[in-house]
Amino acid sequence: MRLIINGESREVDAGTLAGLLTELDYEGGWLATALNGEVVPARERETCRIADGDRIEILSPMKGG
Repeated sequence: MRLIINGESREVDAGTLAGLLTELDYEGGWLATALNGEVVPARERETCRIADGDRIEILSPMKGG
């Protein structure tokens, strides 16, 4: 399916937000995620279904000032 991830169109196989993070090699509980503009808490990613055309934002903290 085709998703918009952090503003870029990507073709992926995952069916859940957790599966997408694994497919894209994101690791760690320090990530913030949003699906179509709505924040998805880490505890809900396993059950959060994604569909063709969804907009996903994956944010991670940065070091520095």
